[in-house]
Amino acid sequence: MSNDQALRHDVALANRIIERFGLSNAFGHVSARIPGTNTFYIPTRRSPGLADENNLLVIDTDGKLLSGEGTPNSEFWIHARIYAARPDVGGVAHAHPLACISLTQIGQPHRVVHHQGGAFADGVPEYERIGLIRSRELGDQVAKSLGGGVAVMMRGHGISTAFPEVRAATIAACFLEESADLQLRMLAAAAGDAKKLRAFTHEEAVLVRDQTGPAGRVAARAWEYYSMVAERKPLGG
Repeated sequence: MSNDQALRHDVALANRIIERFGLSNAFGHVSARIPGTNTFYIPTRRSPGLADENNLLVIDTDGKLLSGEGTPNSEFWIHARIYAARPDVGGVAHAHPLACISLTQIGQPHRVVHHQGGAFADGVPEYERIGLIRSRELGDQVAKSLGGGVAVMMRGHGISTAFPEVRAATIAACFLEESADLQLRMLAAAAGDAKKLRAFTHEEAVLVRDQTGPAGRVAARAWEYYSMVAERKPLGG
């Protein structure tokens, strides 16, 4: 398999992962930068669970469709403008996980409460504007909210994660939803009193980020698992 074929396969599989693990259903999308370019692969406008490596679109950071057949997702601007702002980013995942959305709507910032949450040791900023990201300007606003970080929560909408490669961006999206879900459970147990949450300090979060973050050997092991589940459970099966 060539490098390009492998990247296409990863993009399609990443999209199926976010659907299989409940981060998205009919909506959501994962993309990957084509190395050394200002272009990226992204699926056509359909459920991420139906992503096909043989039917990906190529779009550039100015939003121009360069190749592929079909209609792009209307929020491709999230990907285009993050890639434009961040040359270090090689993969972007945008999903609508319910626990993350819930945190934004109860006014709770993300807090690191378990090892996999350490990936977000430096915090997860919030993009506060409501509505879909269907313009270059709005894409730029999302990229600005993300800044130099690895994830942004979008109030009442979802999340976007950005990493040097698509596998890490996908794993991080799964980790962030797992982390948010735990935080919500802890808040419920504490009767909504956030002061009772025993969150990690920044130093503790950095420690576990280095040990369990979505990179290196951890990424390989996590990707192997998520891939296995995604491949053995067809959409609607």
